[in-house]
Amino acid sequence: MSQESSVALPQPVATRLGMWGSPPGDVSGFDGLATPVVRHTRAVRPYGGWFDDVADHLEKLVPGLGDQINTDHDELTVYLPRQHLIDVSQACRDEADLRFEVCVSVSGAHYPDEVGAELHVIYHLLSLTHNRRLRLEVTCPDDDAVVDSVTGVYPHANWHERETWDMFGIVFTGHPGLTRILMPDDWAGHPQRKDYPLSGVPVDFKGAQTPPPDERRHY
Repeated sequence: MSQESSVALPQPVATRLGMWGSPPGDVSGFDGLATPVVRHTRAVRPYGGWFDDVADHLEKLVPGLGDQINTDHDELTVYLPRQHLIDVSQACRDEADLRFEVCVSVSGAHYPDEVGAELHVIYHLLSLTHNRRLRLEVTCPDDDAVVDSVTGVYPHANWHERETWDMFGIVFTGHPGLTRILMPDDWAGHPQRKDYPLSGVPVDFKGAQTPPPDERRHY
């Protein structure tokens, strides 16, 4: 199912130089590459296949949602205002024509250049009934990094929300036990944020200390 004809023209938000942003000493071999960075494109109807049917159902819950849908790579992504997350999740699970019974994963993303929407939470839903996948995405600002927990709808999202809190610092209100899951309880900061230092952080392992990467032996 091709969606190429229905995708709105994307607008680059930045240009990435090299493979990883062309840091000093780029040895990837792609240091001359300039790639436009495009995010969160919007599609226009008809999307094709079952995408339109799902969009119709969600539009009843959130009017205007039809303008907040992405169909890149034949995947359906719906961008939601965070205040509608629980209602839409409940409908996705329970409505017979939707029946996304499983929340496969919850993950985060950090885009410091998106003022007022720096933090994103992405929910991957699976319908065993219809053999379909759906992605919901909500945003929140750095200074109000709060999103409702979906554990009341999808209890197994518990650990995924804990990891997203641990790595990105997004607080999930209503979560039954929002504690770190990967990092030690007393760890400072959230390691997958773009403003987290990539080096220079000493790590302790049961009394033995590993020096920061920039202080280790160079080979």
